[in-house]
Amino acid sequence: MSTTTQWAIRDYIPRHENWPYTAADFQRMDEFPDGEFYSNPRLCTHIDDQAIHTLSQYYDAVLPRKGRILDFCSSWVSHFPPDLEVAAKSGSLHVVGMGMSQVELDRNPVLSTRIVQDLNAEPAIPMTDPLDAATCVVSIDYLTQPVKVLESIRDRLVPGGQVHLVISNRCFPTKVVGRWLRVSESERLEMVGDYLHFAGYERIEVVTLTDGSGWRDPLWVVRGKRAES
Repeated sequence: MSTTTQWAIRDYIPRHENWPYTAADFQRMDEFPDGEFYSNPRLCTHIDDQAIHTLSQYYDAVLPRKGRILDFCSSWVSHFPPDLEVAAKSGSLHVVGMGMSQVELDRNPVLSTRIVQDLNAEPAIPMTDPLDAATCVVSIDYLTQPVKVLESIRDRLVPGGQVHLVISNRCFPTKVVGRWLRVSESERLEMVGDYLHFAGYERIEVVTLTDGSGWRDPLWVVRGKRAES
């Protein structure tokens, strides 16, 4: 794992002493059970090829080659780089995929364990083994109880373990939380930083992987760490 970075990184600065959002902020256009919406597998990618390539480079720089990674809101592809795929196949790295579609998870070759769970209905992570890192690709905007989910993950991260929340501007508009559609891209990043802050993470940062110039999909990571002790 390289510590070298080539991306712009800025600190998230907490803005609120108390949780600033209301239940209405997390209401969605489509409130039918998520299991119905995701019952048909979507074997496609939700960001463009350049964004996928850049995300793979980012993962190559920050994710461990040993231990255990949780890829939550996962699907048929996790965008991990070849080194991590090799580590997963060798057994030195255990990748837990948690998502809504058994068919999609079964198609994902990097996963060591597959868990089908609706995090909006059951926000607690059903794991006791420690996690070295966690990832989530363009899906944090679908969670109606993000702080509960992130608290559950934080409790399972090893000290210093990091969660990486990957964000773009692509979404299923009927299923994202309402406030996501009403605010700017920069405010979405702050909102996700708020999630991590109120879930008890430290050293929260916003990483710009691509700015969306040149007709490419923009891509950011909002990340935070469990306290070292």
